[in-house]
Amino acid sequence: MATLTEAPPPLAPTAPEKKPPRQRGRLVPYWLLLPGMLWLIVFFALPMVYQASTSVQTGSLEQGYKVTWHFATYWDALSEYWPQYLRSILYAGSATILCLILGYPLAYLIAFRAGRWRNLIMILVIAPFFTSFLIRTLAWKTILADGGPVVGALNSLHVLDVTSWLGWTTGDRVLATPLAVVCGLTYNFLPFMILPLYTSLERIDTRLHEAAGDLYAKPVTTFRKVTFPLSMPGVVSGTLLTFIPAAGDYVNADLLGSTDTRMVGNVIQSQFLRILDYPTAAALSFILMAAILVMVTVYIRKSGTEDLV
Repeated sequence: MATLTEAPPPLAPTAPEKKPPRQRGRLVPYWLLLPGMLWLIVFFALPMVYQASTSVQTGSLEQGYKVTWHFATYWDALSEYWPQYLRSILYAGSATILCLILGYPLAYLIAFRAGRWRNLIMILVIAPFFTSFLIRTLAWKTILADGGPVVGALNSLHVLDVTSWLGWTTGDRVLATPLAVVCGLTYNFLPFMILPLYTSLERIDTRLHEAAGDLYAKPVTTFRKVTFPLSMPGVVSGTLLTFIPAAGDYVNADLLGSTDTRMVGNVIQSQFLRILDYPTAAALSFILMAAILVMVTVYIRKSGTEDLV
């Protein structure tokens, strides 16, 4: 009986169950994104919502505006100012094409032929950013002044005869014409074309050019089959960075153009600051944003690349 009533021997202590380590690192990316998201919400999303509500309001500045869901403002704005929209797209598209024609050879030179001069050329490309946008545009009023060397050279080469026939200039005058506005847009936004092109071209492995040469491809064929297709991300990025701000620009048309060269940006600026018709100005802004968004979407799909630099 004594042996039966003895307490059983104590069990050996078991090791405490280990809990899986807390994955604190999973929250770090979200905390890093938080300041940027807050910035976008406060300074982009909320103003967009406010402008959207403004575009459907009615009233006046003296009596106040109320949200009445007056969507007819969009139709009225589009029907009255559609020439300015077409003019903005035409000027921005022309400036984008000129930037691509001028910027691609320079970006190619910097990427493959500049050598030790690469850094100097890059500084010259971004040098316009060292001065204000307004000063750069005002400088073109002196460059394209009547009787100046540029106008004299264009006139001697009979270039102004062709541009006058196309309706881009008036006689021997360049200022206050569409050509002056396009020149200003091209100059101001050319760096936005060169930098993405250079970044894309620099990524190309030069051994691909050597391989094309080993296959007896001519330089033109190498460029058409190898270089240009591989640089398409830079082409798409550069054209977008040039066309989008150029379409909404109003400084160049205001300083270098005339009443006949007003773009939609000039109309929006006038509606907001002079006429004080806030609903119409907001509606014009949203129409421009929607048009650019549609064109950009179609362009990216047709370009065959979504790898933007």
